[in-house]
Amino acid sequence: MYIVALTGGIGSGKSEAARQFARLNVPVVDTDAIAHELTATGSALLLDIARMFGAGVINNDGSLNRATLRAHVLGNPAERIKLEQLLHPAIHDRAIEQLKDNDRTLQPGYQVLVIPLLFENNRYRSVINTILVIDCDENAQVSRAMSRSRLSEHEVKAIMAAQTSRAVRLNGADEIIENNGSIAELNDKVNKFHNKLIKTCLVSK
Repeated sequence: MYIVALTGGIGSGKSEAARQFARLNVPVVDTDAIAHELTATGSALLLDIARMFGAGVINNDGSLNRATLRAHVLGNPAERIKLEQLLHPAIHDRAIEQLKDNDRTLQPGYQVLVIPLLFENNRYRSVINTILVIDCDENAQVSRAMSRSRLSEHEVKAIMAAQTSRAVRLNGADEIIENNGSIAELNDKVNKFHNKLIKTCLVSK
């Protein structure tokens, strides 16, 4: 099971890169998607979140008010740690389960594991073969995140401040894809990385 950990700061383009990997028929396991699944309306984890942070983080329809919860934990590091200690073990277990399921049918190739908080979370290091960082300048991060997520500049910068620094990500990367250009340019770089890695996986098999 050859695993590429795909990471990057908010607005860097890692989600767009993940979509391109999927278009290349590479299995993609996304920890953000798993987090949404595990905190769906009626889930056990959502009930735990409500007990831990209060009814104010739950919408009238019983769904998680992600904006309220995000604002609460961004302003309070101790509360953020409590949330991570609740969510991260469950997300990790589900991610590993999905990777193993994919590996049973994977012929020579690799999988992509999308982990936005890779450098904040050491749980996955034992299964990762290559760390791929999608990188762009910080002004681009802010503008993209504001456009995509309808967040304010202040909110985006608060999220960036809570994440591992760009320098730490770049220093910890095995491979870096620079994404200051168009989506087409990003996709082309992903394609080149894919072609190179497929040859590596074929040899290792």
